[in-house]
Amino acid sequence: MKLQHKVAIITGGNSGIGRAAALLFAREGARVVIAARDAAKGEATVAEIQQAGGDAAFVPCDVRRLEDCEAAVDAAIRRFGRIDVLFNNAGIVLFGTVIETTPEVWNDVWTTNVSGTFFMSRAVLPHMIGQGSGVIVNNASDWGIVGGVRAAAYATTKGAVIQLTRSMALDHARQGIRVNAVCPGDTVVDRWRSRADDDAAFQEYVRSIGDPLPLGRVATVDEIARAVLFLSCDDSSYMTGQLLVIDGGNTAGGVAAHFNSP
Repeated sequence: MKLQHKVAIITGGNSGIGRAAALLFAREGARVVIAARDAAKGEATVAEIQQAGGDAAFVPCDVRRLEDCEAAVDAAIRRFGRIDVLFNNAGIVLFGTVIETTPEVWNDVWTTNVSGTFFMSRAVLPHMIGQGSGVIVNNASDWGIVGGVRAAAYATTKGAVIQLTRSMALDHARQGIRVNAVCPGDTVVDRWRSRADDDAAFQEYVRSIGDPLPLGRVATVDEIARAVLFLSCDDSSYMTGQLLVIDGGNTAGGVAAHFNSP
């Protein structure tokens, strides 16, 4: 029970990596607050945690809005009394070169991925500072390290999240707060299914993405969630300002091992 008696907020905790982290955190003893836009999926994840004997709550939150982030943090404090872990997971992926990316798309990706991380951290940090402890884990990407084809906006935002991670780690280390980032590579998430017409085509698509990687496959959401758990618990107690890259070896040579087009 690596998170026994801890309270964790997970943005975008109703699907993908966020949902996998929410379920894992609950199994490890955490009381989980899922902050997300989709109430139906959020409440379903809460129900699954509660049915397994865990404690969880859903709060509506659009991380692009500072007031939503502040309200979600206030709700978590009212419900559980403290916040020990923040997993800034909410994010979007929209493909395009600089020429293909409209200003509207650029702003949407930036506001969700970077401003959302900033807003939630800004709302949570005073509580962590007050209690003299806390952990923030940001969801970055291997494409924030090496870049990606037709991912100008996305890769830029994930690079910014990496630098925000390092800056917050330095600013708040002496206040008992650790800040690190996970950098997942290609990971099977629900939205990938829209890229295939049926299950057979989907499995072929997943295989085609994984084949060029050194490990020969893509990641599961559970594999990424376990890395988030490591950074969130005392197993990583002497780590701050660091990147934990889980990419099947994609960045080992310093460049992306394959080109993943949408």
